[in-house]
Amino acid sequence: MQKKLALAVFFATLSLAVFAITKLHAAKPDIPAPAGLALTLYNQEFAVVRQPVELNLQQGTNHIQYSETTAHLEPNSVILRDPTGQHQLQILEQNYRNDPVTEARLLSAYEGKEIEFEVNRNGTPQIIKAKIIRSGYVPHYNAFQRYGSQYQYQQMAVASSDAGAGSPIVEVDGQIQFGLPGRPIFPSLTNDSLMKPTLDWLLHSDSAGKVDAELSYVTGGMTWAADYNAVAPEHGDTLDITGWVTMDNQSGKTFDQAEIKLMAGEVNKIQPTNQAYAYAVSGALEDRAMAGPQVQEKAFDEYHLYTLPRRVTLHDRETKQVEFIRASNVKAQRVYVYDGAKFSQQYQYWGYEQIRQNREYGTEMNTDVWVMQEINNSRANNLGIPLPKGRVRFYRRDTDGALEFVGENEIRHTPLDETLRIPTGNAFDIVGERRQTNYQIDLNGHKIDESFEIKIRNHKKEGASVRVAEHLYRCLNWEISLKTDDFLKTDSRTAEFRVHIPAGGEKTLTYTAHYTW
Repeated sequence: MQKKLALAVFFATLSLAVFAITKLHAAKPDIPAPAGLALTLYNQEFAVVRQPVELNLQQGTNHIQYSETTAHLEPNSVILRDPTGQHQLQILEQNYRNDPVTEARLLSAYEGKEIEFEVNRNGTPQIIKAKIIRSGYVPHYNAFQRYGSQYQYQQMAVASSDAGAGSPIVEVDGQIQFGLPGRPIFPSLTNDSLMKPTLDWLLHSDSAGKVDAELSYVTGGMTWAADYNAVAPEHGDTLDITGWVTMDNQSGKTFDQAEIKLMAGEVNKIQPTNQAYAYAVSGALEDRAMAGPQVQEKAFDEYHLYTLPRRVTLHDRETKQVEFIRASNVKAQRVYVYDGAKFSQQYQYWGYEQIRQNREYGTEMNTDVWVMQEINNSRANNLGIPLPKGRVRFYRRDTDGALEFVGENEIRHTPLDETLRIPTGNAFDIVGERRQTNYQIDLNGHKIDESFEIKIRNHKKEGASVRVAEHLYRCLNWEISLKTDDFLKTDSRTAEFRVHIPAGGEKTLTYTAHYTW
């Protein structure tokens, strides 16, 4: 009920906004009509379609059927308007049919009737007649998710039984059998048969004439994603970055020569069912040699909107890639992080009192040292554009010039002048070791002293700087009472030691944490 109410409020507000815009256009008749088909894909598994519709109207009530929509249209999102404001259009009644003709659908239309079947007997095709007792067609399949399992069971019962559930039943020469005897040959389509999903309108117009109207609606079955490829040279971490936008169309409709925009951000939308996925694209980079026009980016409300530089044909069931960013000489910093504490699932729901009294808590050891890439998203670093979320793949050139894959991860939406921190894997030649050396608890005095020794071994041929992250988890009040190295307090429960280990060397650091409660 809350979802339905929220949707009703949303579309009522949207309709009022469109009505206001229509009135504004009526006052300014020189506003041009839409240029053509347009799409805005969102990074939340839906899209908004805006397409021109040519209407020949008489004054008063008109009955119109329109079949050039997607198969995943949300009927209560439909807006039909004259963008010039010269005609006042009002939809008196709208019906949406999304049950295009299929063999099972036609069999259901001929239940109780006799039709012909083509059968193969001893290699010779023959025509026989059989009566359709039950078609096996399950009506209202698309409503299963909306109305729940009880509705689904009842609908399945309409077309099936315990024996041979969902199978057609036919009568051939006075005998009943499950399954069709051959290929059905239907006399004709029924009057209510549809070839495509169809909007059926009763439309009122204040005047007669031709109207170049605009139809807008929300649809599922469409998505877009951003992917980035970062290539490093044989030595060093100066990157060449290429970004791609991938658009996927599973909507049931081909969009021919459409203007495409991509919205990046977290737009609040009630999701009645699972849909696809989506992301965004990026714009004008400075000091970049690029062939052809670039994707244009701009801030839009609380989000970012990216417009492809030319019209694109997006076929149904097609995945299309478009390059949207190309940047060279982007400086990255390789960062090694050792987070040595390992926690078992058995401690997942422990509270502070249990943690304080268990000496072994947090003493399991992780030996892996993480590898991360830090990239400053700034114009000074030859980047400096809002980057939509997506996957970043890292490659490095070998001595023979070949590209080798060295790791990947995903980034979130990243504004201008923020820093990307991208984990790409574990270091092979750097190993960590962490062990507890002392644990003293005074329950009456409400204090704990706990000490650790951490060793980092570097087996590389060059030195490496490692950030050692230590989590102070016994309670909220803590201080480092003894230490061999300085640290940064990165948050209320984390101390970070930054150490350098020479080539082929080892670094040992120790510290004591003093807790009070």
